[in-house]
Amino acid sequence: MNILIIGNLGYIGPVTVEHYKRTRPEAKLFGFDIGYFAGNETVRNNMLPETSLVAQYFGDVRTMDYSVLDDMDSVVYLAAISNDPMGNVYEGPAHKINHESAIAIAEESKKRGVKSFVFASSCSVYGLADKTPRNENSEINPLTTYAKSKVNGEMDLKKLADSSFQITCLRFATACGFSSRLRLDLVLNDFVASAIVSEKIEILSDGTPWRPLINVKDMARAIEWASVRENGDRYLVLNVGSNHWNYSVLDLAKAVKKIMPEVEISVNQNALPDNRSYKVDFSLFESLAKEYYPIHTIEDTIQELIDGLRSVGFNDTGFRSSHLIRLNTLKALIKSNLLNNELEVVKHPATVQQN
Repeated sequence: MNILIIGNLGYIGPVTVEHYKRTRPEAKLFGFDIGYFAGNETVRNNMLPETSLVAQYFGDVRTMDYSVLDDMDSVVYLAAISNDPMGNVYEGPAHKINHESAIAIAEESKKRGVKSFVFASSCSVYGLADKTPRNENSEINPLTTYAKSKVNGEMDLKKLADSSFQITCLRFATACGFSSRLRLDLVLNDFVASAIVSEKIEILSDGTPWRPLINVKDMARAIEWASVRENGDRYLVLNVGSNHWNYSVLDLAKAVKKIMPEVEISVNQNALPDNRSYKVDFSLFESLAKEYYPIHTIEDTIQELIDGLRSVGFNDTGFRSSHLIRLNTLKALIKSNLLNNELEVVKHPATVQQN
């Protein structure tokens, strides 16, 4: 089985590659990435995840050489301007990368005989919702550029699915957990990092917004399932997470404090309302993919983050201004004239790395 992971050099990609290598050692894995975050390794082992690929291709999904799709059985589309702050600053590139390029690549994948296309979507499409957990048939309410790009991607992909081309749109809960290309612009990751360096967690909101979360390792398990699944509709939109992982922001801070009792929590009682608040129902995922339903707990995920950050001597009190925040990395690349304002590479060092 040949699998192409597009956007494999980000936060989720390395964990996904490592997972496939464990569970499907016979699979031939290929990567395609523009390399925005390729230098963001937090853990530098003797071998980086992509060294286990058959080939690492470098390029922009907006100008992709479609020949890399030849002979692939499954394509996993992780490429994205991947959170609200980045989407708000780079609205045009976000729509082109998250939505338009995903559709173009899916269309070309279908023409070239790819059987399965996996699209990383997001539970953020629910936006602001009442206390009733949202399921796949609930009304969506995308509030941000990022969320809207994911909705548009889902809608246009639906037109392509048929008996020969299976499409799975995974509406992931908010990611968390340790990765060799860690990012700290995620709520739980931020709280743990802050707890380590300052023994404080400062909640900028009033702490009441709800978020579903998922460990990045469980995301990788869901991606594997989606790439080989034999049940469900040919076009499937699926909430991916656990019904045990719907937390208020304040609950997340308290979960960190439970493991690190010395941590102080402060809440901004004067904060403006955060409209991004929703609970999510993951029952359909559990019924379709019971063996792939999340197995990690909030407690072991927090401990994993603590252990991982301490193992690399993490002590950066200014981490919110560092490369571990994705928006900072993009701004730094533009300032260095490596990217233009459309996030296009000015000069790329390589096109393919064969292993």
